[in-house]
Amino acid sequence: MTDGTSPTTEKGDLSITLGVEEEFFLANPEPGIFETCEENSGPHKVVREFLRSQIETNTRVCGSVSELREAMRETRRLVIEAAQQHGAAVMAASTHPFAVWRDQSPTPRDRYAHFAATYQEAVRRLVVGGMHIHAGFGDADTRVRVMTALRRFLPLLHALSTSSPFNSGHETGFKSYRLTIMGNLPRTGMPGPLGSWAGYERLVDEYRRMNFIGDGSELWWDIRPSIAYPTVEMRICDVCPRLEEAVSIAALYVCLIRWLMRRDLKGELPAEPLTELIAEDRWMAQRYGVFAFLGNRTSGGGRIDIYDQTAELIDELAPDARALGCETELRNALAIIRDGTGADRQLDLYRLRGLEGDTRDEALRRVVDLLLAETGEGVGRLSEDLT
Repeated sequence: MTDGTSPTTEKGDLSITLGVEEEFFLANPEPGIFETCEENSGPHKVVREFLRSQIETNTRVCGSVSELREAMRETRRLVIEAAQQHGAAVMAASTHPFAVWRDQSPTPRDRYAHFAATYQEAVRRLVVGGMHIHAGFGDADTRVRVMTALRRFLPLLHALSTSSPFNSGHETGFKSYRLTIMGNLPRTGMPGPLGSWAGYERLVDEYRRMNFIGDGSELWWDIRPSIAYPTVEMRICDVCPRLEEAVSIAALYVCLIRWLMRRDLKGELPAEPLTELIAEDRWMAQRYGVFAFLGNRTSGGGRIDIYDQTAELIDELAPDARALGCETELRNALAIIRDGTGADRQLDLYRLRGLEGDTRDEALRRVVDLLLAETGEGVGRLSEDLT
């Protein structure tokens, strides 16, 4: 295992790079889609997922939120156009409204076969997709300290992304049922606090010594150090149907990192809350999304409305948003809370169609139509210069 240090990093450097992985569902998948994507991926990367009905995009490394927006447009255009060429469609959501896990076919790869043999039905039921945001900054110790400090904000970031209210054709009562399904696997959920890269390595070495994992990529935490890149990878978020919602979450993430880096340089990182209380917030976000009331750690306890918490946080992060050039994208988090997430729009349409006489299956198909349309919003056509 490397020490994870970026060779260009200097103390006091607040620069941050970004990259996003999005895991999409394919309606009527055909093998040729992947080959078409690989031929036209340019600086990006497209990979197969555990299920044949899924595809994952990885953007190029970006130096700003605006650059990330364009990179995500490119990767979405790439898979949408490839799918269209092969009579398929692309859907950005973290569960499919009516797909049944028993009907899915795994991708024939040794790694996936090993997972299926080890984790059995826990992995066979894993008909979910996520959005993972990588942020590259600082040296290895800084990344681990900032990662630990970020944990308290993960429930909020997750609430803004929720897009998985259905499972196997029924309402789950959760805005993000994906996390419930993921929780059937080991080494998921909220990691404990870590203070240094050496501490992280000791933990990974203990897992390896007991033959639980091969490397750190099998720690499927909500946030983790990447073993492939000098980044912190936030994994808690659902896939956002709308591109602009994903960009807003990335803006909030990068602003939080810069704010925490500045505090770390002064030795003033905030005291760590109990992991158990962060996990309680996580469950509230998973259950209620942007309607959640999260724990209030700043003024005598109790609970605080997620809108009020986000508004206070945006004010605190304003200098960092200005420095990063993403003030508009950061403030859009409040619009997500006011207007609802992908999960809210799915549920609203499903219930409306039921009131207007649709059967359950008809209403769910209308929800899929909505998601397909939102996935392509603002994406446009793939520019020739990408290749």
